[in-house]
This record gives sequence, C-alpha cells and structure tokens, in this order.
Amino acid sequence: MPESTAQILERVGLIPVLRAKNTKQALAVVDAMIAGGVTVVEVTMTCPDACGVLRELKNQYGSKVLLGSGTVTTPHDAEATIEAGAEFVVSPSFHPEVVSATKNNGKLSIPGALTPTEVITAERAGADYIKIFPCSAMGGAPYLKALLAPFPHLKLIPTGGVTVQTAESFLKAGAKALGVGGDLVNLNAIDDGHPEIITAAAKAYLQILARFRSA
Repeated sequence: MPESTAQILERVGLIPVLRAKNTKQALAVVDAMIAGGVTVVEVTMTCPDACGVLRELKNQYGSKVLLGSGTVTTPHDAEATIEAGAEFVVSPSFHPEVVSATKNNGKLSIPGALTPTEVITAERAGADYIKIFPCSAMGGAPYLKALLAPFPHLKLIPTGGVTVQTAESFLKAGAKALGVGGDLVNLNAIDDGHPEIITAAAKAYLQILARFRSA
C-alpha cells in the first residue's frame, strides 16, 4: 500500500520552506535537496507564480517528491495550489475556511497557530498537524514542550528558528516534523553556484533525525 501524505511527512521529518525567486531557482534547490535525501518541499505563495512552480516540480519529479503549498491564507489559494500538485497546505496563521477547503479536497491541512487557544481551535477545526509559528520568538523547544504538556495528542510542527543546532531539541520536545527555512533552503548557495551546500545541509538534518530515532 502506498504511503499516505502524513506517513511520508513523518518519515522524512522535514518540511523545507521554499521562497524561490523563480522556477529555475526552485528546481535547483529541490535538485540539491533530493541529492541529500530530502523529498518534501513546501512552495510558498510568496514565490512569483507559485502554482507554476508547483506544476513544474510535479512535472519534473512526479511522485518522487511530496509537494505542499505554504503561506496560504484563502480557500481560493488552497484550491489553486492543490490543483497545481500540492498534497498538503500550510498557513502561517489559522483560517478555518482554508482548513475546510483543504480537507474537502482530500489533502493534508497544516495551519499556523501559536497560543494554546489557537492550537486547540485549529485542531478542532480539522487540522491534521499544526505549525507552531514563530516558535523561536516564544522560546523555541521549551515552548513546544510546554504546549504539549496539556495537549499531548497534538501533532505539532515548529517553524521559525529551526536550525541544525536546534533541530534535536525540537525533536526531544515532541515535534512530529520540523519546518525548516534558510538554514536548508539556501537560495544564496544556488545563486553562487554551490548547490552542494544545500545537499550537505539536507544530509546533516537527516542524520540528526536518524540519530534521534535510533536513541
């Protein structure tokens, strides 16, 4: 039986957040990440022609890469990105109508939330996972652990402040996966002709995850 979107997300354990300037840059980043073993990517609506980028990634990689859309704040954008190939939809904030549109299309919903009230409201609205953003601004891993104390069943994905240095602390605090930005999705590395920097970062993250899981 093929893996579900949720199973792939938790197995890979990373959601790299891609804010590329164009499709060529996006493809180069994803190539470099795949070379390092990371096969999930979230294309944000801040990318020029985000749906075009998603379609191109879908054409290039098919089922080899799990695609998601990010910074989605309207049902229209949720539906447009799903049509373009997104299997999961991420928001920086909580929009019940975006959760509904995503679930109605049979896709995985990951809204953003920060406070205990927002987190539990998002879960009750049907969120599959909840992105805790900006996690670092609230104290990072200790904040995640504090949120899970009264709600141990919640599936939380910290985003903001996740680096190779902090990744293990977030996993120990109970993160189901990690939302990773510039520390992995290094656009300068592509522009400077050094995709191997991204590949090395991808491998480093996967080693941290493997080490944590084997412990």
